[in-house]
Amino acid sequence: MKFGPVPVRDVEGAILAHSVAVGSGRLRKGITLTAEHVGQLLQGGIDQVVVARLEPGDLHENEAARQLAAALVPDPGSANLRVTEPFTGRVNLIADGPGVVRLDVAALEAFNRVHPMITIATVPPFQQMQVGGMVATIKIIAYAVSAVDVACAADAARDSVRLVAPVHRSAGLVITDIAGGASSDKGQRAIQARVEALGMEMADLRVVPHQVDALAEALGTLKGDVALILTGSATSDPADVAPEAVRVAGGTVERFGMPVDPGNLLFLGDLNARPVIGLPGCARSPALNGADWVLSRVVCGIPVSDEDIAAMGVGGLLKEIPTRPQPRAGRR
Repeated sequence: MKFGPVPVRDVEGAILAHSVAVGSGRLRKGITLTAEHVGQLLQGGIDQVVVARLEPGDLHENEAARQLAAALVPDPGSANLRVTEPFTGRVNLIADGPGVVRLDVAALEAFNRVHPMITIATVPPFQQMQVGGMVATIKIIAYAVSAVDVACAADAARDSVRLVAPVHRSAGLVITDIAGGASSDKGQRAIQARVEALGMEMADLRVVPHQVDALAEALGTLKGDVALILTGSATSDPADVAPEAVRVAGGTVERFGMPVDPGNLLFLGDLNARPVIGLPGCARSPALNGADWVLSRVVCGIPVSDEDIAAMGVGGLLKEIPTRPQPRAGRR
C-alpha cells in the first residue's frame, strides 16, 4: 500500500486518509474517493490530500478483516459466536449466549506476530460471557494489508476462538445454618443470580443444620445437575463439615482450597457422577471471586484439574470487597 499526499486530480479510487471539510459538509476518512469527491475538493480550493492507494496483492481493510474472521471462526453456529460485518477494518466476535470463552492462546499470539497492522484483542481465556458480550475484536490498523500476510495470519489461528455453552441446565443449593447466625437470604440471592447468569435454573434449595449427617442427607436427595454447598461457618479444613458430608453421602472431594483471593476456601468434588462445589463464604456477595471461575467451567463441561486451579493464582488476586477488612495483611 502507498500512503501519502497526492494531487487531488489523481486521487480517484484512492482511500481518503484524513477527513476533509468541503463546503458545508465533510468527506469522511476511509471513504474511497470518486470523481464527484474530486470535484468537491477542487471546488473547495483543495489541491492535495493524503490518501492510501492499494497496490497489487493488497486487500482492503474490510475484506482482510472478513477473511480473518472466517478463519478464526469458520463455523459461528458451532462456536456459539456471532460475527459482525466488517466496518473500518474491524470485525467483532459476539457471544451468542451464556458460556465460557475457549482460546488457543499460542495460535492467537502467532496471529498477532504476523504483521503489526493485523491484530486481534480478546477477553481473557475462560472468561464467562453473557449473550451479546464481545469476545474478541479483529482490527486491521492500516487501510490495506498484504493478502500474503492475511493468509499467513489466517493459517496461524484457524478455529482458535469459541464460546463453550453450558451443558448442565440446573443446580441445587444446600445452605447450612448455625443457630443465631446471619440470614441465608443474601447468599441464596447471590448464588441464584450466578446460576441464572449461566442459563440454568435453581432446581432445589435446602437449608439444614451445620452438621455432617444433616448435610449428607440433603445432598443425597438434592435435585439439580450440579450440587452447590454454602456453609454457615467457613470451611477451613478438608475434614470440615461440608467436605466430610460429601464423603459420608458417598462422594469424593477432589480439591480443597484455591490460590484465588477472595475465594480461597472453595472445594470441588463429585457425588454420584454429579459435580459438587463447596462455595467460599465470599460467594454471598455478587462480587467476582474464585468460585465464579470454577462454577462457570464446571457448568460448561470444562474439566477443572488440580493444575487448572493452581494456574488460577497468577491473576487471582481479585478486587477487595467491602465486607472484607482492609488491608488484608495481618488478617486470616
